[in-house]
Amino acid sequence: MKLINPANETVIGELVFDTAESIRYKLEKAKTAFEANKKTNLLERIEWVKKYKQNILDHIDDLALTLTQDMGKPLSQSYGEIKGSLARLDFFIDESAKYLNVEMVNESQTHMESISYEPLGVVVNISAWNFPYNIGFNVFVPALIAGNAVLYKPSEYTAKTGDKMIELLLESGVPEDLIQVIHGDGSVGSALLELEIDGVFFTGSYLTGQKIYEQVAKKMIPCQLELGGKDPFYVSADNKKLESVVDSAIEGVFWNNGQSCCAVERIYVHSSLYDSFVDLFVDKAKSLVLGDPLDDNTFIGPLARKEQIKVIQIQVNDAIEKGANLLLGGKVAERSGYYYLPTVISDTNHNMLIMKEESFGPIIGIQKVSSDEEAISLMRDTEYGLSSAVFSDSYESAKPILDAMNSGTVYWNCCDRVSPYTPWSGRKNSGIGSTLSYLGIRAFAQPKSYQIRKI
Repeated sequence: MKLINPANETVIGELVFDTAESIRYKLEKAKTAFEANKKTNLLERIEWVKKYKQNILDHIDDLALTLTQDMGKPLSQSYGEIKGSLARLDFFIDESAKYLNVEMVNESQTHMESISYEPLGVVVNISAWNFPYNIGFNVFVPALIAGNAVLYKPSEYTAKTGDKMIELLLESGVPEDLIQVIHGDGSVGSALLELEIDGVFFTGSYLTGQKIYEQVAKKMIPCQLELGGKDPFYVSADNKKLESVVDSAIEGVFWNNGQSCCAVERIYVHSSLYDSFVDLFVDKAKSLVLGDPLDDNTFIGPLARKEQIKVIQIQVNDAIEKGANLLLGGKVAERSGYYYLPTVISDTNHNMLIMKEESFGPIIGIQKVSSDEEAISLMRDTEYGLSSAVFSDSYESAKPILDAMNSGTVYWNCCDRVSPYTPWSGRKNSGIGSTLSYLGIRAFAQPKSYQIRKI
């Protein structure tokens, strides 16, 4: 597979896919390394991550440039992702021992009861291209700390980034065979899942996640799926600082070109603020600089995948045909590369694809609502359940709306953020299981109950 720079469509390399034979070979190496790794202790494995963090910092310029060339993320945002991801390493360094050490849960005159947390074995991590550091660190770092071996498949669209991430990890003390890199497309991922593995952790689309879930069900192994979203953003009537609300919405919609599972993908605005919000939103969207991702002024770079342009255009055309108003953009930018103009569509409704199907691009639909109750009904009208945001001057008025959301994360006066201290989880078509928080540490271990009778 030719590796293409999405900013200028030049070939930057070639990716050789793994074969069924090479995958089996790597699995056997990982199994052997897993058995040998049982001799290491938890604190030693945490030391690997401390060294890894420093290695990332020492090579950050090269890493950021590679990420930008791989998937088109503006260079400033590549630096931002890498630096931000280090907070996740800090969390795992600081918190893993607390949640993986043996836990004494009950003791009486006759018995002692405790829980130990043992590694799963060899786990598969099929990762995503949109935030390879954040998403990768969510899985292979706590997996290794918990004592597992890892078969890591970076997205074929960020293969060079994936290779560099693992090279630095191995330089940080991780035994050579304990993490194996698998390269290829979906067919390679499918072949990987046929092997004798002990857990699967996938980040990607709902349809692919569904296929993975079905394929591994017969194995009776842990399977976590971090899938897509159609995340709503509600502006209630009591907002008095509308400009700051719009600023949050702009970043939530257009950061990373909208290529985020928790990006703001649909906006609802109370009718009393609707016109003012839309006017201000369009003005600010017009100021976003689209251009070369290596330019410090660029906020909107190319899409990572050329195929996504067609998906976006279908949604835009559908909305216009059904009566929505195109206020900005709505077409491919006239330049080389996979660029699509920042697009704002008003007067939308739930008969339109833009308000129902995942967009994963720099487009947004804005819909007017008459009450909090209508907003709740529309926000819940989705097959996804990743995150939901409410902007309101009063937490007391926002809390019932947040409570009504059937999503893994809710935000008040913020959006599109992930904290390592809270679980990242989805509901419905947004996935199964949790990464991050103590739940995302223990996801890579299996509990064993010790019940000891005193003699």
